[in-house]
Amino acid sequence: MEILLWPDGAPLAKGTTPEDSPAITPYLVEGKNNSAIIICPGGGYARRAHHEGEPVAKWLNSIGISAFVLRYRVAPYQYPCALLDIQRAIRMVRYRSNEYGINPNKLGALGFSAGGHVVATAGTTFDTGDKNSKDPIDKLSSRPELLILCYPVITMREPFLHSGSKDNLIGSTPDEELLKKVCNDERVTVETPPTFLWHTSDDASVPVGNSLLFAQELNKNKVLFDLHVFAKGRHGLGLADGEEHVSTWTNPCTTWLKFNNFV
Repeated sequence: MEILLWPDGAPLAKGTTPEDSPAITPYLVEGKNNSAIIICPGGGYARRAHHEGEPVAKWLNSIGISAFVLRYRVAPYQYPCALLDIQRAIRMVRYRSNEYGINPNKLGALGFSAGGHVVATAGTTFDTGDKNSKDPIDKLSSRPELLILCYPVITMREPFLHSGSKDNLIGSTPDEELLKKVCNDERVTVETPPTFLWHTSDDASVPVGNSLLFAQELNKNKVLFDLHVFAKGRHGLGLADGEEHVSTWTNPCTTWLKFNNFV
């Protein structure tokens, strides 16, 4: 059952339809003090792909991690709506962590393609909460403890640009100040969470250079990361069922989650 992030209406909302109303759908494992991951499916900021949502949540459940699939706002909504949505989702899961049986300090985020951009933005643009807010949810931190980026959109600049994501998020001719806010390789700091990245080297939609750029900046800032580049595979594979080589990405991801004490 989905849970609206703002039951009385989201900031910057243009209506009251489901597409105007960001929400999370929980997939919980039994027990207390569990780790959890918020999932952002991809879709070029135009849609959200189902195969990058619920199936991934069920995989996380299978390794003992609770999951929440985020319905974040896409076109015609633009920046910063999707960022506000994931920040609110992180705060809300933390606020309700006891109810969900979750350790609020073991909350990560995972995204595919443009959903990877949403997650990367959450990992490079966060705050510790507004202690003066009347809303107790807004008093909590929006920083994810780790990031999992699957063939992510990272930059909005050539030569690694995915033009559809850029046009939907910030328009085709944004000013430089706005552009800098959404080029996540340019926003990495020592505070950016540990990150797991995977991509295919021949991705024809979102160039592998996006993941390489982010990994390079993580390295410069001494943030620990895993980077896995598979030789071949079309864009948008999700769990990559039926792809003998690429589908193995979940194996190193699982051991990386163990390394980070999430499993």
